[in-house]
Amino acid sequence: MIDLKERFVRNSFKKLMKINNPYLHSFVEKYVRLCNPDRIFVNSGTSEDLKYIREAAIKYGEEIKLKVEGHTVHFDGYYDQARDRENTKILLQKGANYGKHINWIDKEKGLKEIHEILKDIMKGKELFICFYTLGPVNSEFTIPCVQLTDSAYVAHSENILFRQGYEEFLRRGPDPSFFKFVHSAGKLDERKNSKNIDKRRIYIDLENEVVYSVNTQYGGNTIGPKKLALRLAINRASKEGWLAEHMFIVGISGPGGRVTYFAGAFPSLCGKTSTVMIPGEKLIGDDIAFLRKRNGKVYAVNAEKGIFGIISGINSKDDPVIFKALHSPGEIIFSNVLVTENGEVYWDGKDAPMPERGINHSGEWYKGKKDAEGKIIPPAHPNARFTLSLDLLENFDPRLNDPIGVEIRGIIYGGRDSDTCVPVEQSFNWVHGVITKGASLESETTAATLGKVGERKLNPMANLDFLPISIGRYVEMYLEFGKDLENLPLIFSVNYFLKDKDGKFLTEKTDKRVWLKWMELRVHNEVDAIKTPTGYIPTYEDLKRLFKEVLNKDYREEDYIKQFTLRIPENLAKIDRILKIYGNIPGTPDIIFHVLEKQKERLLKTKERLGEYVSPFDFPLTTRCHVSC
Repeated sequence: MIDLKERFVRNSFKKLMKINNPYLHSFVEKYVRLCNPDRIFVNSGTSEDLKYIREAAIKYGEEIKLKVEGHTVHFDGYYDQARDRENTKILLQKGANYGKHINWIDKEKGLKEIHEILKDIMKGKELFICFYTLGPVNSEFTIPCVQLTDSAYVAHSENILFRQGYEEFLRRGPDPSFFKFVHSAGKLDERKNSKNIDKRRIYIDLENEVVYSVNTQYGGNTIGPKKLALRLAINRASKEGWLAEHMFIVGISGPGGRVTYFAGAFPSLCGKTSTVMIPGEKLIGDDIAFLRKRNGKVYAVNAEKGIFGIISGINSKDDPVIFKALHSPGEIIFSNVLVTENGEVYWDGKDAPMPERGINHSGEWYKGKKDAEGKIIPPAHPNARFTLSLDLLENFDPRLNDPIGVEIRGIIYGGRDSDTCVPVEQSFNWVHGVITKGASLESETTAATLGKVGERKLNPMANLDFLPISIGRYVEMYLEFGKDLENLPLIFSVNYFLKDKDGKFLTEKTDKRVWLKWMELRVHNEVDAIKTPTGYIPTYEDLKRLFKEVLNKDYREEDYIKQFTLRIPENLAKIDRILKIYGNIPGTPDIIFHVLEKQKERLLKTKERLGEYVSPFDFPLTTRCHVSC
């Protein structure tokens, strides 16, 4: 690599050589020669290096300074605004078959194509070599990562979202077990956006733990250690006996100052962000969690240290914690919002008047502007985002960086369901919860998602989009994970979207605070429950007390009956849907069919005895039973 030394700027060559890892050096040299950048900067994680990258993002025109100190804005190309599912592919050997949910390409063919695209792609540009860790440093959870990118915006985003890992690479020396990411935005237009998006490719090599991303700038396609790395982590976890999940981690306060930690998986637009951002609770993470077993218990960490969040709909009333942070000084990148002439930002759903004009992802914007297809261009893109470090939020929990993680006492699965599941319910046990709550998780499409409105889509553990392994194997991982645990986390389901026959929501947005408090008490076996054919539900007396304590709200018996009535026809229909889907998935474990059929039997027997719609008062009380009765 010595002949490339002159390309390294600001003592970067020395910083790279300080890491005693020939495998790393070989990897870097290979892609430096292939991509052929003019300049190379190595980020060692110092304040000076982080400042250099922030300033480079401004200098190269990828970000623009805003009115508030530390705030910048980035615009992706007009047609580069979301994850490219079609061109995100797993590289697999010929003959592999992991199921229809995996978009794959023959490994040899994919590598040949991506390397041809990468040839000289960084000529005239600066390459940023950055080191990160997934999970806290110097921990059993730690996965080191190296990112090669010619986008200062991508490097800047990752500096906010992930822990710096240069020192971890120094500590580990020649250890080759790290994740690798190679990204290039490709040729840029006058707005510094990727031009050749017809050649946009995101290829994931599971065997060698490498992610390639080219001709794109949108974060979901380019921020390698995020969802792209989740595929690598799930694959590694499946071999090592732990879980890599699309989950938040939040600490719920209980009596006497107690804090109980929960992990939760929700598909998009199902209330995930609003759950973790409840004022007064403790935020560890909002997106990706690693779970491991230790001494018969489950511990988890946030793989990240920041948020790359959807900004649409955020307002001061419903999202006070995030809204406050977005209007305070601090290092924040806004993307694809509207910027007014005085350097302020506007997004859809912000409680402020819509500006008449400004700059957005389409360039100069004004009310009524249309695109080339004749479609009205909104002031901000529906997928507009913000990137910030969690410590800018007032509900930030310092245990985020605890190398031992936090003990998980409960796991929550939440979907968008208008007519079947009650607002909160606990499973009978681990296996029942994994299969009927997690593996059977459905969500209805909305006007903001693709597909017919109200169409139900199965999304096991809210992780289907990111699975690099078969669904059957994925469910088996969960079942195996719980086999030798002495202190199994309780598994719950929540549903914030239940409606009555007239289409009216049966719960308020703030009610989720009560459901969380009930779950916290159940974990500690401090409240009773009612056993139904599908799980345990709260008693009216406990909810009445909690609504008063938590929300200072009177909770009516008639509301309780509407919310927690067992809807047997809808539950039977759901089981039939799930059985049909899994019946067409090769390698599905037999236990899935067994558990679902048993639940069906319980529902049918209850129907014979009590009718199709059963009031919670018609079931006997199960006294303080929180594991299995």
